[in-house]
Amino acid sequence: MPYLFGSLIILNAAVLVSYLFFQQPSTTQSLQQAQDELVQPIDFINSSEHIPPPIGTTD
Repeated sequence: MPYLFGSLIILNAAVLVSYLFFQQPSTTQSLQQAQDELVQPIDFINSSEHIPPPIGTTD
């Protein structure tokens, strides 16, 4: 019985690996939108101009 259980675990792992290796991922709408956002540049704002001065300094 332990040999049967062990062989089923090994068979299950082999099927899972082969499925994950040969299965091609499909592109969903949210994934396509995220990829498009990565291609388009994002506006950069220098936020260091908006921080208050360090404590103890007069500015």
